[in-house]
Amino acid sequence: MRITELRRRLIAHFGENWAPSYSKDFVLAELGGLTIDQALAMGVEPADIWRAVLRHNPDISSELR
Repeated sequence: MRITELRRRLIAHFGENWAPSYSKDFVLAELGGLTIDQALAMGVEPADIWRAVLRHNPDISSELR
């Protein structure tokens, strides 16, 4: 998965206004206490980040999984 696909999925689920804030400000235990943006900056694969988002948000639609 590319970063652009990760961002597209985040926007599809959280919306254009909330997705950037979620990526920048929301610390995920599933990412070892990092935000999405921090994990990307550290070189974590976008697919691994997306799996962490899915674990944290089980309500994400099956179309985005």
